[in-house]
Amino acid sequence: MKVVIVEDEHLSAQRLQGMLKKYDPAIEVLAELPSVAASVDWFKNNPDPDLVLMDIHLEDGQSFSIFETINLQVPVIFTTAFDEYTIKAFKVNSVDYLMKPLNYEELVAAIEKFKRIHGEAGEEKTLGLEHLLQSMQKKEPEYKSRFLVSIGSRLKTIETEDIQYFFSADKITFLVTKENQRFPIDYSLDKMAGMLDPKQFYRINRQMTVKLEAIRNIHVFSKGKIKLDLDPPTKEDVFVSMDKVVEFKEWLGK
Repeated sequence: MKVVIVEDEHLSAQRLQGMLKKYDPAIEVLAELPSVAASVDWFKNNPDPDLVLMDIHLEDGQSFSIFETINLQVPVIFTTAFDEYTIKAFKVNSVDYLMKPLNYEELVAAIEKFKRIHGEAGEEKTLGLEHLLQSMQKKEPEYKSRFLVSIGSRLKTIETEDIQYFFSADKITFLVTKENQRFPIDYSLDKMAGMLDPKQFYRINRQMTVKLEAIRNIHVFSKGKIKLDLDPPTKEDVFVSMDKVVEFKEWLGK
């Protein structure tokens, strides 16, 4: 089986490749494409693969734009941290729709579904909308329980419950632990929006997402401006964006 992976997070793409090889070492990954533009260019200039595994949110837009640009008829298994795209995914060759973080057993089930739908000779069968919706309804929302980080030549997992906040600087996202350890991660704050429990984490501005228990003091200034003291402390003052102040207060009161 020849597969193309459309995914803008390199670690996620590598993990997906590992799961594919675990399922079937004979699977050939033809390309790892990080964007809509790169995908359109590749599909225009290469023979169609047997299957595409495609994240919905890419670095330059939603992957549905690929189908609006070229006539791509390849079966697709979509992956995403969000669950609001079910119907749209169905309309563009969707075999299945997997929520991040990806689960190996669910990936295997999706590949087996692909084989049943398309058969050994590639003869496509119809996948009913009702069936797809039923399969989606069975999936409970899951939030990311750990993050993989690099320490020199070693890899380490950090449990989400040990993380106090995330921040971005120089186009790199960092996590900060309760022990004030800081590690870069392969996710943007935008991409993490559906990975974190919204009851525990809130994005206070464009550069930072904080956990509720990390907030030690809340200072309210004139005109509603809010400054936070965090644990561990930050080098610079941390403010809640003015356009998020009302929503932030509602989040605090939930």
